[in-house]
Amino acid sequence: MATFDPDKGSRHQPLCPSSAPSQHTDWCYQSQVTCNHTCTGPDVWGVVSQHCSGRAQSPVNIVTRRLLPDERLTPFHFIGYQETFHGHLINTGHAVQLDLPTSIRIRGGNLPATYKALQFHLHWGKDGGPGSEHTIDGEQFPGEMHIVHIKEEYDSLSQAVSDRTGVAVLGFFFQESASANKKFDPLINALKSIPQPTNTTTLKGVSLDMFIPPQDNMTKYFRYDGSLTTPNCSEAVIWSLFENTIPLSREQLAAFSQLQFSDGEQMVKTYRPVQPLNGRQVYYSGGHVALASTVLLVISVLVSSASFLQTTV
Repeated sequence: MATFDPDKGSRHQPLCPSSAPSQHTDWCYQSQVTCNHTCTGPDVWGVVSQHCSGRAQSPVNIVTRRLLPDERLTPFHFIGYQETFHGHLINTGHAVQLDLPTSIRIRGGNLPATYKALQFHLHWGKDGGPGSEHTIDGEQFPGEMHIVHIKEEYDSLSQAVSDRTGVAVLGFFFQESASANKKFDPLINALKSIPQPTNTTTLKGVSLDMFIPPQDNMTKYFRYDGSLTTPNCSEAVIWSLFENTIPLSREQLAAFSQLQFSDGEQMVKTYRPVQPLNGRQVYYSGGHVALASTVLLVISVLVSSASFLQTTV
């Protein structure tokens, strides 16, 4: 993982002479920004949408020593995650996106409603290098996957973002492993079919369970209120970022860099720089910790009682 100084804002900015910001409405990532301002980079996404200049933006740097445990952050109920489907995979020009059946749902985890799945997409670096959007204690992972859900009552993301809690995103960090993750092979292999923007293909017989850690290892997660991480940056997202990472080999991670942006350039470093918390609190699922503490307390009381009885008999 790579480290950066969160106080310095954007990672890997080009050094250009001072000039007026681009007025282009075509947004792009920092890796696409050039000194002739061919597109609008993350630092000035507010030109594209005023929401991007809001005070509850994502992603953020999670500082573990400032986390607050929250016992209300119970395990999620994953509905339909194990069901197989044929998914529409597309190169959007900014990312890789897999459309999901709306029969897939989540509830629990102190969410205010049941949410239905829309799609998942990925963020990555260059040739397997640093590429996650969120960071932990300044550490940037090789990549990040976002499973986007909206409240059942809405028909689209554009409807859901009008609700402050209309969107629930589950985030997963990728971690480099010595061996390939075979479950990801269908997705990795399909990338060869979508090298250019608007290219599409179909992933057949896949399930969401294939792409995430085992569900019994998904009780530890971080929670905060934030936004979409691309324009229009609507502040309508309940974020849940899981502590357990998804292993991918260096070769698998590097495969994403073979895709192309809308401008024909190599699709690399597809992440927004971290945004200020502006007083927001990040919570940590603490129910399992409290349970363990309670068990230890009960055992301690029982041991103490037994010792007392032995000394008084």
